[in-house]
Amino acid sequence: MKFVAPVARAYGLRARAGYGPAAQALLCVVFLAAGLSAQVAGNANAGYKTPEQRQSVAAGLGNPERDQTQKPGQLVRLMGVQKGMTVADIGTGIGYMLPFLSKAVGPDGHVIAEDIFDDFLAAAKQRAQNQNLTNITFVKGTESDPNLPEAQVDEALVLDAYHHFDYPEKMLASIHKALKPEGKLVVVEYYKRPEAMPNGRAMTHIRLDMPDVIKEIEANHFHLVMERETIPDSQYMLVLERR
Repeated sequence: MKFVAPVARAYGLRARAGYGPAAQALLCVVFLAAGLSAQVAGNANAGYKTPEQRQSVAAGLGNPERDQTQKPGQLVRLMGVQKGMTVADIGTGIGYMLPFLSKAVGPDGHVIAEDIFDDFLAAAKQRAQNQNLTNITFVKGTESDPNLPEAQVDEALVLDAYHHFDYPEKMLASIHKALKPEGKLVVVEYYKRPEAMPNGRAMTHIRLDMPDVIKEIEANHFHLVMERETIPDSQYMLVLERR
């Protein structure tokens, strides 16, 4: 247990001389638990660090052929979005889903488009402006908090973005807080399987396969009510309620 003292200093603590084996073991547990709060999506986020990288990502997000596989209109119907709802698009990117969500909630509804990158938000705003979408507001979130209004959201959509959550427990807590009592979280995600993304990329890019994603979300005060495959052998959809 000689590493206890330096690790303690790394966390701004001081290991006292004379700690016995039991106390040292307890310290180790504390330090290891603290380490669990570290960023967990390093591989997924490595290609988003510079404006040039994000510009390259944006080109793929805006590819017109995406509609053929993603089927955004069908996705919104599966979500059960209704007129007058407030829907949050968490990790909106360039705003791919905004036209579909905006139409689904109607003029009396509200869409909240959230992202952590200013350039993505600027692109999403431009898309909304180009299509005269007037029922959308834009919010800049952080790596641990999407900064959504408390208890105001009927449905929160996380499309192709859950694997980018560096702090999933904190993000899920914030989403839980933002949802209305009967609100739902909708996650559309890639399988962590070789065939899910081109060139087997899912095996390094995606953090968890579907069963473990469900376990992680349900461990943070949600309950799974529906699961289905949306793109064969590639993507699935989860609908979870607050509990």
